[in-house]
Amino acid sequence: MRRRTFFGLSIGAAIIGATAAALMPRTDRPKQRAFTLQTVDGHPFRSADLAGRPYLVFFGFTHCPDVCPTALFELSALLKDIGPAADRITPLFVSIDPERDTADLLKLYMTSFDPRIVALRGDAAQTKAAADAFSAFYRKVPTASDSYTMEHTAGLFLIRADGRLQGMLDMHEPRENQLQKLKLLAAS
Repeated sequence: MRRRTFFGLSIGAAIIGATAAALMPRTDRPKQRAFTLQTVDGHPFRSADLAGRPYLVFFGFTHCPDVCPTALFELSALLKDIGPAADRITPLFVSIDPERDTADLLKLYMTSFDPRIVALRGDAAQTKAAADAFSAFYRKVPTASDSYTMEHTAGLFLIRADGRLQGMLDMHEPRENQLQKLKLLAAS
């Protein structure tokens, strides 16, 4: 009798589990990270342009006193250090300051970094949509000098070729970890 009860409970649990699994949202599909921005040359750049290709995204701004230029310099060095594998990754720098980051200023700013890094900008709505697509945070913060700065997510989003988030690249983690993450991204 106990075996029948156990067997019956096992079958019932399996049916309930299968039903619940069928009703739950699928998590094996990549998050849709749709955005449309412009390159510094004024050409449209859409998330669809990245289909089937691994990429990384860093949100920042040209008036950033330290985090952004440091991250871009370090990213430039990392891309150099992983050699030819870096050519399989599309690195993106997305401006979160459309008010000040004109195409010309952004183009000049990017001359200090690896030329493979694609600088993108948009109007306020496009910028917000791009940041929202990655759940990135940014906000304008007034300063005492009647100007402003920007607070923002400082990590780099690593997106595999299949569109899934591989993880984040933190510029404070050990360099070997950073290199390994980029090599894994390039191989995705």
